[in-house]
Amino acid sequence: MIFLSVNVNKVATLRNSRGGDIPDIRTAVDTCVAAGAQGITVHPREDQRHITPTDVQDIAERLAEINTRKSPTIEYNIEGDPRPDLIDMVLRTQPTQCTLVPVVAGEITSHTVWDIHKDGDTLKPIIAALKDAGIRVSLFSGTDIEQIAMTRDIGADRIELYTAPYAMAKTETEVEHEFGLLKNTALKAMDLGLGINAGHDLNLDNLPLMQELPGLLEVSIGHHLMADALYIGMEAAVKAYRQALGQQVR
Repeated sequence: MIFLSVNVNKVATLRNSRGGDIPDIRTAVDTCVAAGAQGITVHPREDQRHITPTDVQDIAERLAEINTRKSPTIEYNIEGDPRPDLIDMVLRTQPTQCTLVPVVAGEITSHTVWDIHKDGDTLKPIIAALKDAGIRVSLFSGTDIEQIAMTRDIGADRIELYTAPYAMAKTETEVEHEFGLLKNTALKAMDLGLGINAGHDLNLDNLPLMQELPGLLEVSIGHHLMADALYIGMEAAVKAYRQALGQQVR
């Protein structure tokens, strides 16, 4: 089964636009879990424009409480750039997974993958520290096969394939080309013993084909799922995305 990890950043964005605690991030987590999501993702940015350090801790405590009475347990994925305060936060919080993502100043959303030639020496000890703490490590990755091999060499457990080029493809030929690149990269990652996650701009239209991606373990989806939730409700949206992944939904 391909896991669905729901990114709840946009819940915090809406809350922060007004101040206070509505919508409540913990209630959003409860709703996603009740609808069958296998994980929760957050990306606490340095400018705190959505998820805050308090949110990160609150969600960790909420999931810990849920997981005392639920099996299998709900995974917690914290993603972000490996700045010192983020890594300290991850080590304190002890999520299931940390997805390291490069950040470009002023960006609206993540759109850059790691260049292991340039960043590998910096990432290697950070990955080691996270793994020593029992945290699975995934790196935001493109479709350059050489980069994937180097990702294994610096100790990462998984890659998260950046799917925006696939999601933005318009024609059947473009979709086939972009999905082919993802497929070849996934096959290489599997050969190297790396787990495969995916995310960015995945939605109900382009998600079903992702079921055919070799070795895909998890997708992280936030913006499009939350947009659909405005129309059909969060519980229904989570279930719809689970169905698009081929999950059996009651």
